[in-house]
Amino acid sequence: MLWFRVPPKIYFKRGAVDQALRELEGKKRAFIVTDRYLFDSGIVNNVTRVLEEMDIDYQIFFDVKPDPTLSTIDEALAMVRPYQPDVFIALGGGSPMDAAKIIWLMYEHPEVNFEDISMRFMDIRKRICSIPELGKKAQLVAIPTTSGTGSEVTPFAIITDDETHVKYAIADYALTPNMAIIDANFVDNMPKGLTAASGFDALVHAVEAYVSVMATNFTNSAALEAIKQVFRYLPRAYQNGAADPVAREKVHHAATIAGMAFANSFLGLCHSMAHKLGGAFNIPHGIANALLFNQVIRYNATDCPRKQAIFPQYKFPNAKQRYGQIAGNLKLGGKNDDEKLENLLAAVSKLKEEIEIPHSIKEWGIKEEDFYAKLDDMVEKAFDDQCTGANPVYPLMEDIRRIYIDAYNGADYQPEPK
Repeated sequence: MLWFRVPPKIYFKRGAVDQALRELEGKKRAFIVTDRYLFDSGIVNNVTRVLEEMDIDYQIFFDVKPDPTLSTIDEALAMVRPYQPDVFIALGGGSPMDAAKIIWLMYEHPEVNFEDISMRFMDIRKRICSIPELGKKAQLVAIPTTSGTGSEVTPFAIITDDETHVKYAIADYALTPNMAIIDANFVDNMPKGLTAASGFDALVHAVEAYVSVMATNFTNSAALEAIKQVFRYLPRAYQNGAADPVAREKVHHAATIAGMAFANSFLGLCHSMAHKLGGAFNIPHGIANALLFNQVIRYNATDCPRKQAIFPQYKFPNAKQRYGQIAGNLKLGGKNDDEKLENLLAAVSKLKEEIEIPHSIKEWGIKEEDFYAKLDDMVEKAFDDQCTGANPVYPLMEDIRRIYIDAYNGADYQPEPK
C-alpha cells in the first residue's frame, strides 16, 4: 500500500496565523519552541497575542540554535515535563521545527531509544523500529518563518549528538505536525542570503522528489508546481524582499508544497552530499545543495547500465526523461530529452547567478587542501546517508567522489577515469 501523508490541517494566507490558532480553542497550556532572534525581535508576539486572547497559558523556549542538539532537547524537556502542555507550537526555520518534533516525541514517549529510531532504512514504509503514535498528550503546530525547509509538513527531524557530532536523521510519519500555518507575513524581511539559500533548498527538494525512485502521481504534481513557482518568483523575492509581497508569498507557499512532495517521495544524492559538505565546512544547507546540484543532475541523467547490473533489485527510473519533463513544465524548449536536460541545467545556472550563489565549492572560499583533506570522509558518509536510497541512480563511492571533485571545480560531472 502507498500513501500521501501531510498534516491534517494546512492554513495558508497572509495573516492566517491569527485565525488558524483559534483552532486551539479549549487548549490549556502551550509550549512555544523558537530561537533567540524571533524572541528578541518580538516576532513571537504574533503567536502569544492570540494565545492570550484565548486565555491559553504559555511558556517559551527560545534557546534553539542551528543544528539543534540532544542537550538542547534535554534543556527544553526540563521545562516541558513539569509544565505538562497540551499543545506545542514550533515557530521558526527548520531548527526550531526539528527540535519541537523531538521534544514532542520525548515528552509523550520518554522510553524511546534514540539508537533504535535513528537506524537506517531502505524505505520509510518498512521501518524495523517505528515511533509510537503521538498526539495523545499534546498536538504540534508548526509555523515556518523561512521559505525552504518544508519541515512544517514533513515527518523528518535532524538532531545532532553533542559529543560525537553525529546527526540523527529521525524519520517517521508519527512526527508529522498536526497543523501547519503558512503565513508569509513572517518571511517578508528575511535577509537576501537566507532567501537565496532557503529558496534553492526548496527547489532541490522538489526536483529530487520528482526524480525519486519513490515518486508517485500524488507527489509529482506538487513537485512540478513547486519547481515552477521557485523559478518564477525566487529571483524577485531575492531582489525586492518585502517590496514584492506577491513573490515572497509564492516562494513561501512553494517551499511547503515541495515539502509535501518530498515528505512522501523523499530526496536523493544531492541532499546526501550536501549534508556532509555543509557539516564539514559550515556551509548553509541550501547553498551546499546549490553547489552540488548541476553535477548531481548530470550524473543522474548519464547512462550507466552497470548500476542496474550491480543493483538488479532496484527499478531505476529514467532520470533524463524526468528532468526533461521538468524542463517541459517550465517551457524551456528542447526537441528531445538531451536538449531539454541541457536547457534545465542552463536554467539552474542562471537562477544561481540571479540570486548570487557561486557555481563551485572553490568559489565559496574552500581551500583546495582543506577540501581534499575531508573528501574521503565526506564520500563515505554521503554514501551512507539516508537520502541516498531514493536517488534515481544508486551511486558507487567513486561516483560520489567524482561529483564532489567536479563540484569543487565547477565542472560538468565526468565519470571517474579508469
